[in-house]
Amino acid sequence: YYFRKILYLLNYMSLIRLTINRISYSQTHNGAYALLLNEKNGERKLPVVIGGFEAQSIAVALEKEIKPPRPLTHDLFKNFSDCFEIKIKQVIIHKIVDGVFFSSLICVRDKIEEIIDSRTSDAIALAIRFNSPIFTYENVLEKAGIIIKAEETEKIKKEVSNKNPKTKKIDYSKLSLIQLEKAVAIAVKNEDYELAAFLRDEINRKKQ
Repeated sequence: YYFRKILYLLNYMSLIRLTINRISYSQTHNGAYALLLNEKNGERKLPVVIGGFEAQSIAVALEKEIKPPRPLTHDLFKNFSDCFEIKIKQVIIHKIVDGVFFSSLICVRDKIEEIIDSRTSDAIALAIRFNSPIFTYENVLEKAGIIIKAEETEKIKKEVSNKNPKTKKIDYSKLSLIQLEKAVAIAVKNEDYELAAFLRDEINRKKQ
């Protein structure tokens, strides 16, 4: 715990701000969603696969005019925290292991900071409710981020227009890095960020 807190303090200045782009329904896994985060001052995007409940909770929080008749779990956490004057200062997505993101809540009460482990989907659902910024580190974006330059999109689309990975059953493990990167481009173009995240993990496995 103390090592993690020291590491957080040492890396504080290297944090990269993220913003929420959108939530996309998975076309390949029933009940799964992909949450797309944008690098605030850059072009990289970070797709995070989340469950249906978390996707609903995030969507409800983003739509300020939607008021559930009863508080959702994340609303309850917010109400509880407000009662005891606990604030979430920020959320940090601090690592990714085998395609799974790990996050921390930086909480403050009586000017004392505490770091609490959290699933990334829960952390983001809470960040919206607390109006807290979301950050990650360069090594996470380097490993898991997706970036496609606008001028390259049409070229890639033409090259693989008849090889859309969503329309065929493909053994992605047999594809080359170049083919996987083209498949990622198609997935992003089709806003299938869950598939893009899966392909990104396959690329990382091949590079290891």
